[in-house]
Amino acid sequence: MSPRLRAGFPVFFVLLWSTGFIVARYGMPYAEPMTFLLLRFLLALAILLPLILIMQAPWPEPHLALRIALAGALLQAGYLGGVWAAVREGMTAGLAALIVGLQPILTACLASLINERLRPYQWLGLALGLLGVGLVVWAKLSLTGLTALSLGLSAFALASITAGTLYQKKFCPQFDLRTGTAIQYLAAALICLPWVFGVETREIAWTVELIGALAWSVLAISLGAIFLLFVLIREGAAVQVTSLLYLTPPTTALMAFVLFNEPITAITLLGTLSTALGVWLVMRPSKKRATLNAPPSTGEKQ
Repeated sequence: MSPRLRAGFPVFFVLLWSTGFIVARYGMPYAEPMTFLLLRFLLALAILLPLILIMQAPWPEPHLALRIALAGALLQAGYLGGVWAAVREGMTAGLAALIVGLQPILTACLASLINERLRPYQWLGLALGLLGVGLVVWAKLSLTGLTALSLGLSAFALASITAGTLYQKKFCPQFDLRTGTAIQYLAAALICLPWVFGVETREIAWTVELIGALAWSVLAISLGAIFLLFVLIREGAAVQVTSLLYLTPPTTALMAFVLFNEPITAITLLGTLSTALGVWLVMRPSKKRATLNAPPSTGEKQ
């Protein structure tokens, strides 16, 4: 694969991942959160399984499959279900984004569990990124709808995506993306089932907006963005990968400006710059790492 194309993976991931909040805005009025997610996971499986059979993709060993399933339960059902349910319970999207935006900081604090160490400038980058997220969502920040349940759901989402990222990085970073993703979606779907049939009404209004949101969430996010996320987790440091999520709120704000004519203020722009600088600091390779990655000298004079 071209190094230039691989270098663009973080950009593609941020752009696709950021559309998740746009999809929620289109789809949530017409289906309950776990019902929507269950449909999303099942449709993704319906696409993946025939491809796996046709391409004869290898399945992991049973012990590795269980680890992949656990990571999927946290990253897919835990994170997405928690955020969507919290917003459905009345929490504003801005507050939910700010709470989940704590993930890079939380991941950094726990990075020693997977033998990662941060340099001082990376801690500065994490702080700038969090500040930027706060500025971007400031206009939409409200305690309206803040209850013990909505706060608990958003905190659960934060814990799930943090634990899922660290667990996958440590215990199952290498697996075939096709079969591994299918296992994760199967695990997530099984977790959604009790909530869908025990709590929700399963009522769905099949509007054009819902069908479009569902199609995009399956093709662009569940297959495109998730594949990219797994590649980034496999090849990069967990803290660096999660720092990319800082870019989601400002990217979503720009998309909302284009699609919904939502205003972009000076504070939003300042937050975007702070976030971009923070992510750059976290992603910047150290001199030692750059030296190690440099091609060996041949000893010949040019």
